[in-house]
Amino acid sequence: MGGNSFGKIFRISTFGESHGAALGVIVDGCPAGLPLLEEDIQHYLERRRPGKNLKMTARKERDRVELLSGVFEGYSTGTAIALLIRNEDQRSKDYSAIKECFRPGHADYGFFSKYGFRDYRGGGRSSGRETVSRVAAGAIAKKILEELEIQVEARGVELCGIKLSGEKEKEEADARILQLREEGDSAGGIVECRVNGLCPGIGEPVFDKLDARLAEAIMSIGAVKAVEIGDGLLATKRKGSENNDPFIPGEGEAFPLRKESNHSGGILGGMSDGSEIIVRAGFKPTPSISREQKTVRENGEPTTISIKGRHDPTVVERATVVVEAMTAIVVLDCLLENMSAKLENVKKIYRK
Repeated sequence: MGGNSFGKIFRISTFGESHGAALGVIVDGCPAGLPLLEEDIQHYLERRRPGKNLKMTARKERDRVELLSGVFEGYSTGTAIALLIRNEDQRSKDYSAIKECFRPGHADYGFFSKYGFRDYRGGGRSSGRETVSRVAAGAIAKKILEELEIQVEARGVELCGIKLSGEKEKEEADARILQLREEGDSAGGIVECRVNGLCPGIGEPVFDKLDARLAEAIMSIGAVKAVEIGDGLLATKRKGSENNDPFIPGEGEAFPLRKESNHSGGILGGMSDGSEIIVRAGFKPTPSISREQKTVRENGEPTTISIKGRHDPTVVERATVVVEAMTAIVVLDCLLENMSAKLENVKKIYRK
């Protein structure tokens, strides 16, 4: 299987399955000298950890991270950082009744077509549990960005079609999710991530546009079906005079100019423009539902299934930190790549 690595300079390689012994990630490209402890990573894994409320799967995982290499006396050494998270609460027997069936909305048929067999226990590599490795790596990326005073924060902004604009709307969405759970169903939603403090000019202007890299990273998260930058599809309904962001002097600002509006979501021509970066991820409803569904067996025989086991009625709450992690990884990787864009930058490091 290819495609287990992501990034150029800050590069991550993930491994492990939902019902295997463990999951983990190898992080290459972390500069030496970063203060780093297991606690720095655990904080983010807690945000993703299952079983914390009724809107999440009841699977009980501690998700304790083990820092195996790349750190000495509390500081990164510049070598590969290996992180491991062990699985402790698998119930593979929950899937035995449907092991020969292709679950609607899942990757089962694709895996079977590609490899000739599949890990039916929770989806294997295509399980949402795979994202624990991304969050662990993203915690390191975020810690480096914090050293540069760059903030990356994500939150759910829509759930069950309800915009989470206030406490009343959040309570309404929560009630709807719990109702769907009782009905054996699920719901999707939208996660929004914002990046502040990023200087202009980050990203490459052709194939490696910053927005293209962000879209690739976020679309690679399981259950994501749409990505928007800035106003996204709303831009298709406007005139140019309405959609353009006028430039004005940046008096008292960190950069020499700023924008009067931010329809572009902080990216123009594939490069950051110094304003807030806004990216949204649209998540489909969790496909593992207990309501009866039509499908076929591996031999083509029609049947119906009801998926048992422990599943999230929505992934939105736990996915916020995953979107945040992948955004941080992209931004950091592009920053490191940008260091060689100007000769003067190279001279600052190597000219004596």
